[in-house]
Amino acid sequence: METEEQFPSARKTTFRKVVTYAVLISLVFISAMMVVFQVFEYRHDYRDLSTYMREKDDLNAEWGRLLIEQQTFGATAQIGTRAVTQLRMFSPPAAQTVVISLPMTPEQKK
Repeated sequence: METEEQFPSARKTTFRKVVTYAVLISLVFISAMMVVFQVFEYRHDYRDLSTYMREKDDLNAEWGRLLIEQQTFGATAQIGTRAVTQLRMFSPPAAQTVVISLPMTPEQKK
């Protein structure tokens, strides 16, 4: 018993080491769990980003098609306007319009 009384600081030191190791191990474990969580979040966010990028590309392609369609319809109106203003073309009145119809063939009568 004399040896135990002589070294009470040794027990305190051992206890402090055990507590310190336990705290360090729990901090490493918590850090590892946070890394796993961050990797999971990163992959989820990257998947969302890829989806949004694909959607953006689809919308850009549709926007391009709509611009081409708009230019096509705009060109038709522009051609009509230029024909009237620059070439002095006009649609004839109904009195000057003649309708020519072709005789129907037997196949068309059916």
